[in-house]
Amino acid sequence: MAGYEYVSAEQLAGFDKYKYSAVDSNPLSLYVMHPFWNTVVKIFPTWLAPNLITFCGFLLLVFNFFLMAYFDPDFYASAPDQEHVPNAIWVVVGLLNFMAYTLDGVDGKQARRTQSSTPLGELFDHGLDSWACMFFVVTVYSTFGRGPNGVSVFVLYLLLWVVLFSFILSHWEKYNTGILFLPWGYDISQVTITIVYIVTSIVGVEAWYNPFLFNFFYRDLFVAMIVGCGLTVTVPMSLLNYYK
Repeated sequence: MAGYEYVSAEQLAGFDKYKYSAVDSNPLSLYVMHPFWNTVVKIFPTWLAPNLITFCGFLLLVFNFFLMAYFDPDFYASAPDQEHVPNAIWVVVGLLNFMAYTLDGVDGKQARRTQSSTPLGELFDHGLDSWACMFFVVTVYSTFGRGPNGVSVFVLYLLLWVVLFSFILSHWEKYNTGILFLPWGYDISQVTITIVYIVTSIVGVEAWYNPFLFNFFYRDLFVAMIVGCGLTVTVPMSLLNYYK
């Protein structure tokens, strides 16, 4: 395997011609998050490497994952009659999730600000994003867990595939169009997840036991939002961008 040529000379030459091109049309990003990130990035010194910002954001998600694994190793902590995750932990997880999201939003801005954008940096960023798909989904799963009011492990497995498929689809779209159309679902999901963590710390996991509309539970809303966002937003917009 050591002598195998993973990247051909022709492909390597393409790195010199590569130019990053992305389109973000999400109103949440355009009018809220980008102005916020433009302010945050000015805090960082110009000697701070963008890849280090990327890696630190990823480590925050990994830390969240292991922190929740410590307090909820079998995903039953949110079930009735179980010892719940302490409210303070939900606050920590919520804040770290938002910090990770913020660092993911400013790393590219730091690269352009310091004129250090490279194809390798983008590969590093999106490579870690592909792993993050698993970490943030499994971490937020602890909000509902596996109990009688929770979500089954099989459904979690399907949700992981939906999120990963959406991520792959956006890069398939870029491969064919040359433009990365940033999916709307990512920003919406990160802000929503952060809010859910903070709200959980205030009202407790018991608040998610009750239906909020007829017999429609919050766990059903959790599933519907992930699947619905993938099927009604990500897939149609990717196909539209590919064929137009």
